[in-house]
Amino acid sequence: MNNKILRRLKIRKKIRKKINGTFLIPRLSIYKSNKTIYAQLIDDEAGVTLASACSLKLKGNINIEKSKEVGKILAKKAILKGIHNVIFDRSGYIYHGKIKALAEGAKEKGLIF
Repeated sequence: MNNKILRRLKIRKKIRKKINGTFLIPRLSIYKSNKTIYAQLIDDEAGVTLASACSLKLKGNINIEKSKEVGKILAKKAILKGIHNVIFDRSGYIYHGKIKALAEGAKEKGLIF
């Protein structure tokens, strides 16, 4: 494997040791590929995904605006289910660019990190 991928996985493992989502405060997990970005709210105690959103249904190439829109969509779904507080899991990605835009979009619609 590539050193960059191994570094990210190592950081991800460290992050996952420290944070754990519950039903009241789920974990907002992010995965970013070259074409899409995925976000989901996870209850780690029950092992259940509470809400999810991705950029597949949005038109055009992935960029910062689409990432922000995914964050807004996820926040709307979470608030409809009565979830206001979340734990942010960046999955080893640097808090910059698309990851930051997704977090800001979710914060704009009312999620509290």
